[in-house]
Amino acid sequence: MLLSITTTLRPATDLGYLLHKHPARSHELELAFGRAHMFYSEASDEQCTFALLLDIDPVGLVRGSGKEGGLIDQYVNDRPYAASSFLSVAIAKTLRTALGGRCDARPELVRQAIPLSALVTPLPVRGGAQLVERLFAPLGYRITVEALPLDEAMPDWGPSPYMTLRLEATCRLADLLNHLYVLIPVLDLKKHYYIDAEEIEKLLAKGGSWLPAHPERDLIARRYLRRSSALARQAIARLAEMEPDVAGNEIEGESTPDADGVVEPARNAAEERLEKPLRLHDQRLDRVAEVLKASGARRVVDLGCGSGKLLKRLMAEKQFTEILGVDVNLQDLEIAARRLRLDTLSDRQRARIRVVQGALTYRDRRIEGYDAAVLVEVIEHVDPDRLGSVERVVFEFARPGLAVVTTPNREYNARFEGMKSGQLRHADHRFEWTRAEFQAWAEAAAARHGYDVALSGIGEEDAAVGHPSQMAVFERRAGDGLE
Repeated sequence: MLLSITTTLRPATDLGYLLHKHPARSHELELAFGRAHMFYSEASDEQCTFALLLDIDPVGLVRGSGKEGGLIDQYVNDRPYAASSFLSVAIAKTLRTALGGRCDARPELVRQAIPLSALVTPLPVRGGAQLVERLFAPLGYRITVEALPLDEAMPDWGPSPYMTLRLEATCRLADLLNHLYVLIPVLDLKKHYYIDAEEIEKLLAKGGSWLPAHPERDLIARRYLRRSSALARQAIARLAEMEPDVAGNEIEGESTPDADGVVEPARNAAEERLEKPLRLHDQRLDRVAEVLKASGARRVVDLGCGSGKLLKRLMAEKQFTEILGVDVNLQDLEIAARRLRLDTLSDRQRARIRVVQGALTYRDRRIEGYDAAVLVEVIEHVDPDRLGSVERVVFEFARPGLAVVTTPNREYNARFEGMKSGQLRHADHRFEWTRAEFQAWAEAAAARHGYDVALSGIGEEDAAVGHPSQMAVFERRAGDGLE
């Protein structure tokens, strides 16, 4: 199976930066089900084409054991030759950074819509060319579909489900890859691995920015989850929370610009509706800003800065001479730039503030050496098995003198009207901690990295369940600075 991506951006070889694959070299990666070959079939200033070719081991799919095989029941099958969930997994493994929308060397390229065309062949489409149109046309693609015969010598075998798909658009590369990642198995209606609740999280992670408003959202969710009605209902419900209203107005709390004249992303609407009567978000940001100001910090990094509300508060205080906002989501960073009016700031003010894209699970030297770091409602968006990586990035590598971490108090959720037992405040939350759980993590992290920690609550306290939000303030112990 083959996926190729072509651009006519000038210089077209800049595609190599976005894909993190040098155009002058070929690349290979061993996968559990075979080998991925990556190369450029052409690389000039005028046009550049990247190809991902999967060489799947057909015998290993059946005869292997554990994660290395036993994925298919029958030796005779189309999986080694047809673009399927194997290709989606290969995209995630081989083009992970591009899929996530990150390019440290050329961050401006990630945000740029560029002329792109993609070819996928042979692609099994169980629903015909009309289904391809229904899925990709609303995303702005020009679509060409070519049917592939089962056997040209045997026309009586009937039509083939296999096609060559060509897509053309001017868009971000990350968007193209995310669309392919989700929709290839949707078209195929098969997956080579067991489908469970974790698959919902993958769908939301890769489709959260575009799927809620897609006219075929429910169909996509059902087919992505292989028609598991229970899982599909959960996914559709969570996507509906992120959906713009059919009348063209955003979900309640989203349609009206805030005091800064910007509209928050719809994905945050459900949590904001819960917390709005308490003014909890404002209380949280005000409290964090007070802690930073009292600490005497001058250089502050906001890790997971979102749409920039805390950054704006810090900019209003002359004490803070250098402010850095970091977030993985480009849409949020664009909103933050509008909120801060970066394009109209004076040179002196502009020198105080930067917003950059970055992931907190990888060491990033840009965030090191600051007086203080804050993570406001961030850790609960991290998969538990990756939380250790975030801890090391913050406390071992960035190592600020002061670190402020806030997170929801799960016990308080019972006080929110309409919340069901076990429900989390935000569709993207991976967990929410009780007070005891947060205390255990904070004290252990402080002990591991040479910090003292003080815990407190944010918002009005309930005698039975505590404060709606909780905060930990870490202070690096004397003598435990960087070597």
